[in-house]
Amino acid sequence: MKEFDEYLAMVNNAISALKLPDNPKGLYDPIRYTMEAGGKRLRPVLTLAACDAMGKEPGTAIHQAIAIEMFHNFTLLHDDVMDNADVRRGRPTVHKKWDEETAILSGDAMLTTSTMLLAIKSGEHLASALDLFNGTAMNIYEGQQFDMDFEKRMDVTVEEYMEMIRLKTSVLLGCACGMGALMADAPFETQLQFFNYGVNLGLAFQLQDDYLDTYGNPETFGKTIGGDILNDKKTWLLIMALQEDETGKLKEVIGSDISADEKISTVREIYNSLNLPDRIHELIRAYIDTAISCLDHIGLMPEARAFFIDLALKSATRNK
Repeated sequence: MKEFDEYLAMVNNAISALKLPDNPKGLYDPIRYTMEAGGKRLRPVLTLAACDAMGKEPGTAIHQAIAIEMFHNFTLLHDDVMDNADVRRGRPTVHKKWDEETAILSGDAMLTTSTMLLAIKSGEHLASALDLFNGTAMNIYEGQQFDMDFEKRMDVTVEEYMEMIRLKTSVLLGCACGMGALMADAPFETQLQFFNYGVNLGLAFQLQDDYLDTYGNPETFGKTIGGDILNDKKTWLLIMALQEDETGKLKEVIGSDISADEKISTVREIYNSLNLPDRIHELIRAYIDTAISCLDHIGLMPEARAFFIDLALKSATRNK
């Protein structure tokens, strides 16, 4: 097994080596802008690491890893348009730097490019890789629709929310892990356990994102803090607070015309009064523990097991 940064270097080198056409610039420059912005690159690293853990050279899955990263960035491009987000990874979003039409079309091109990348050197695994990839994509679209539906509802349950983030966010981490195992010729049961590891890791990851959006440092998080609160976005924090706030103050604040700073401060105080920061971290740790338990069903060498355990534990305490 390699170190995380070694897999990351492989991913970044492969992205730098992508040969996108020069013209039309209006289509391809936003893709370059998006892919060069960096990010955690967690998904492609998981693909390479899972392939490596199963005894194959990690480069065996490099095209599939980059396909997943390209797809992930496509979803972010369209998400930013839907959310009218100004900043992504500390830089203007594509629809702000260019316009909405450009963001939509470049995103479409990224989706097609990701499928083309997935097919490269997939060999006998092509059909299975496409099934996994396309099934995951449809789950993500379903999750996005649920997220949009929740904007119009005040009665969203925690169970509904967790299913939404499983679909919208977590399954792509599961796909990344399962894809690496698939490209390494691992048995289906092993692929499934890797998939389940990634899904539980993804649930913890998204809950930590929810926490950081309210309590994080904007300089390290890369986004304006409090965006979820200002948009009345249904997160675990807001849903729990709506269920448990007996003062009625939270419902008064939602949809009100008070200043942004006052709204963020007021909602955060309600969250604190209900001890939600500590409680969400307890839930994050529970999903991390479940992810780690999935590794018990995979015949991993100690070094590989340690890699995936360490990655899961760090995800629970990250600040960006």
